[in-house]
Amino acid sequence: MLNIIKKAMLTGIGLSLIAKDEVEELAKELINKSKMTEKEGSKFIEELQKKYDETQERLEERVQQTAKEFLKKADVVTGDELRGLKKEIRELKKAISKETDSSE
Repeated sequence: MLNIIKKAMLTGIGLSLIAKDEVEELAKELINKSKMTEKEGSKFIEELQKKYDETQERLEERVQQTAKEFLKKADVVTGDELRGLKKEIRELKKAISKETDSSE
């Protein structure tokens, strides 16, 4: 099940990376055709890069949120939940051990 989630996330990331390359090529082509100055072209590419980075960040947040929701619906324990349970078990063992020691 986790394999499917990983593959879906990697596919989404791969698609966004392809889109980035295509956007950069398109930007360069537009710069050449529109006869922008080097300064204007650099600014244009920087703006595109900023938009891409923002979109990438939002995409990653959505993927993480979707994965969390999926795991919750599938009733799969997360790493944080497992660590919490282990901590509780250790604390209960200590409490039981103290009770056993004091009753002897």
